[in-house]
Amino acid sequence: MTDATVVYENSGWWLGLAIVTAGLAEMKGRRRWIWFVLGLLLGPLATALVVVWARPAAADFR
Repeated sequence: MTDATVVYENSGWWLGLAIVTAGLAEMKGRRRWIWFVLGLLLGPLATALVVVWARPAAADFR
């Protein structure tokens, strides 16, 4: 098995994890597309960050 084969076989999992990360981020009130890209780049680390970080505070415009 070559390195290219390993990357190709695991790319589906990485993409799926990026989609899950984007969904979790949207549920927490964060930008979906930014976290999708972060999920593609950072993988499980991005998922862990979006789970651990608290929701952003809502802006109060009175």
